[in-house]
Amino acid sequence: MALHKILLDDFNDDSYKLIAVHCGLKDYRLAYLLNKQLELNLARKANDLDFEYLKATYSIFEWNNTSQYVTWNLISNVCKKEEDSLYSVGLFQNNEKGLKTFNLVPEHKKVDYFIKISDEIQHVNEQLILNRLQTIPQIVTSYSINPSELKSKNHLIF
Repeated sequence: MALHKILLDDFNDDSYKLIAVHCGLKDYRLAYLLNKQLELNLARKANDLDFEYLKATYSIFEWNNTSQYVTWNLISNVCKKEEDSLYSVGLFQNNEKGLKTFNLVPEHKKVDYFIKISDEIQHVNEQLILNRLQTIPQIVTSYSINPSELKSKNHLIF
């Protein structure tokens, strides 16, 4: 009987484009501006992206453009969570709440949001998208990231 091996690296296909977005807007407001400027139809998914079982959750917006075989995602890179910080000073303990920040992609801690464009036909013009993003005054900057160079690229598989 022949032995067949399936290597998981065969399925690690980086057939998506990744754009980093720096802005101080709320996720719903940025999704609205992207819908308006790029003529998209992003809508918030029913469930947030849950990472490491309730340690951190990230908002995610999605639009499947079935006519062009493209899936657009807007993913938050920052999760701020209030946690108890227990420390003692001398004889007394102090129970205070502390704000802890988690990042979906830790290599890019300064990035607020990612736009993930999964296209099967490879016809999305990334430079045109970047140029349109720069026309939105609330966006500080946006740039392309090579997904294959990320150490935590598995966090973007959902």
